[in-house]
Amino acid sequence: MNNIVWILLVVSILIMGMFQSSFYSFGILSNILVQGTVLGMLALAVAMVVLLGDINLCTVGTAGFSALIGVMAMKRGFPIPLSVLVILLVGGAVGFINGLIVTRLKANAFIETLAMNLVLEGALLAITNGTTISQLPDSYKYISQGKIGIFPALPLVLFGIFILFYFLWNKTSFGRSVFAVGGNSLSAYIAGINVRTVKVGAYVLSGFLSGLAGYLLSGYMGAVTSSFGSSYENLCIAAAVIGGVSLTGGKGSIVGVLGGTLLLTVIQVGLAILGIPSTMITLAGGVMIFVAVVIDSIRNIYQTGR
Repeated sequence: MNNIVWILLVVSILIMGMFQSSFYSFGILSNILVQGTVLGMLALAVAMVVLLGDINLCTVGTAGFSALIGVMAMKRGFPIPLSVLVILLVGGAVGFINGLIVTRLKANAFIETLAMNLVLEGALLAITNGTTISQLPDSYKYISQGKIGIFPALPLVLFGIFILFYFLWNKTSFGRSVFAVGGNSLSAYIAGINVRTVKVGAYVLSGFLSGLAGYLLSGYMGAVTSSFGSSYENLCIAAAVIGGVSLTGGKGSIVGVLGGTLLLTVIQVGLAILGIPSTMITLAGGVMIFVAVVIDSIRNIYQTGR
């Protein structure tokens, strides 16, 4: 059950190749990695909080608002590296606020992050007044649109971040503490873990990853729009859950999140290549979210033996 995402991924690739042999071309496969990078960042951002047994519904709102603030700073003369840093810091700040409200005020994470998402998306719409901020410098867009030789640069960010977080989850005391808190927060507290600090730290990292996704998506699009990232809103949760991050907390793997990201991206790109109408692609996304919940439930039943 823990590896089912990879089985589904292989099956999906084989099926797509059967209907369209060009699916195996370098261009399409590299495009899948490019398309999956932003989804992967957002899925990882969701996973950081789901591991705690909470949920984060404001990753897309954080990505859009952070990108907007950074791009506005750049338009006002900030150097590009400093503007990117602003994006990441704004994302981390949103995560910090979420963490404080959830831990200190004991707010329900579902409601709190949902409200935060509405606030951030509303702020994005109000500030842009429904318009698009475009004409971003080429150097800002390089990582998202550039290539290193014949290879797109964007997937390198995807794999680099996932490798970094693999070590964070599996090789550091903080990572082990996140799993412990998600598994049983009372036992973690008795064992000497500062539960509040761990939770706030996880929310900050989630916000940081959301900000990074905002930077990469704005560079890829070459713009910040009033509906920035809306297509990722539910898929990022599905990618994390299909990848094995249990909604009950305390269980998950970074490799699984990567598999869930690639699976959903393969399905979306494959359906588009096969000429399936966009309405059906949206339907497929909804089905995959439903499948994610079912898989998570079956996995929990299988692991508990009930």
